[in-house]
Amino acid sequence: MSTQLLANLRDYLYGTLTPDNMIWLGAQLMEYGQKHEKPQKRFTKEEINAMLDQAEADFAAGRFIDDDDAWDELEELEREEKEKHELAEAV
Repeated sequence: MSTQLLANLRDYLYGTLTPDNMIWLGAQLMEYGQKHEKPQKRFTKEEINAMLDQAEADFAAGRFIDDDDAWDELEELEREEKEKHELAEAV
């Protein structure tokens, strides 16, 4: 959902809900978010060091993406995501 759409929804709810209803809705949204939040893995120091060693070895072997290519890939992913959302909204 876009930021603008969420802002519009928020403004609509501010104009239609009582303060008690807003508090209830906020609590429900927080509870839902906590239930569906994906826990993040905590890495040990050894795991982090192993990942850094691997990254350094990849870089030394020339296995990396320069920043221009990385930005191009990110923009392509954003375009694909936008197209998926547009198709889903059209259905």
